[in-house]
Amino acid sequence: MLRLLYASTSPYSSKVRMAALYAGIAVDLVPVRTEDKPAELIASNPLGKIPVLVLDDGRSIHDSRAITQHLNRMSKNALFPRNPDKRLEAEVLEALADGICDCALSMVYERRTRPEDMVYQPWLDRQWAKITGALDLLNANPPKLPKKITAGQIALRACLGYLSLRFAGKWEKGRNRLVRWAARFDEKFPELKSCVPA
Repeated sequence: MLRLLYASTSPYSSKVRMAALYAGIAVDLVPVRTEDKPAELIASNPLGKIPVLVLDDGRSIHDSRAITQHLNRMSKNALFPRNPDKRLEAEVLEALADGICDCALSMVYERRTRPEDMVYQPWLDRQWAKITGALDLLNANPPKLPKKITAGQIALRACLGYLSLRFAGKWEKGRNRLVRWAARFDEKFPELKSCVPA
């Protein structure tokens, strides 16, 4: 069986867990703490980053976007449309959601790894400006939530879950449409809610 090395708070792990569940692909979930540098994680991904999907033949796939592409091939396009334009739309939404998470994680690590007097506020402000710009764009035109969703919508739900975990009460201001979008996602796909970062 496929093994997924993941962390419950990671938005990228969340996306992959949701994608596998949505695509009907069984995975053995293996929680890891990256700061402990567990041997299995380092052997599977020398960067020590999660998630990592370990295949039955021992090969590993790292980077959540590479994993969603692999899951899509395994599931015969359950996560990305065959239509080139619609597929591109899904891929761009996934990349935007991941980019928001990249900025948010850099803010978390800036505060977590530096002494308080060395935290560089201009860096935090710059990352937050990127996040708010992307969120405002999405709030102005939230993605549709059809019966068949893509890895793009899944990535966005994981992203908003991560923002709620780390920036609760801050990202939502003035973005009611996006807040409602997340709630509708959970209503339409309740089986995926347990995978949202927590």
